[in-house]
Amino acid sequence: MPIETGAPLPDVEVAVIDADAEVTRVHTGELFAGRKLVLFGVPGAFTPTCSERHLPGYVKLYKDFKARGVDVFCMAVNDAFVMKAWAASQQVPSGFKLLADGNASLTKALGLEMDGTAYGMGIRSRRFALYAEEGIVKLLNVEKPGELRVTTAEVMLEATPQ
Repeated sequence: MPIETGAPLPDVEVAVIDADAEVTRVHTGELFAGRKLVLFGVPGAFTPTCSERHLPGYVKLYKDFKARGVDVFCMAVNDAFVMKAWAASQQVPSGFKLLADGNASLTKALGLEMDGTAYGMGIRSRRFALYAEEGIVKLLNVEKPGELRVTTAEVMLEATPQ
């Protein structure tokens, strides 16, 4: 069952990738504390929709989120090396963090996993976006399979307070 609005974000260890820094391992409780944030999940780095439409929208609007005091995090069930290469290929700006959830720990704790074994992908994250303040979920949007409508950067920017 997916996490609900009003619930605290789970506290699990993930690898964090920032354009200007080394990969670090951190607990999400520490990472998300004291922040307004958008966390969006994608089925996989380098996959077509994720690379051509989903992540690029957030990269393009990153400064607009920051102007509202909102941090942006993208997560996928991929290892840190793949996520670092994806960040470089997508020209992810400094401060925009990618989370490598290699064992799907965060994905499962959020209740947002999907079984992609029919496509050779194993357990992955459903496509989602959430807005949280101080570690509490204020908004959760989850896409229907094959869609990219309610989790775009434009939708989430409009949903964040100014």
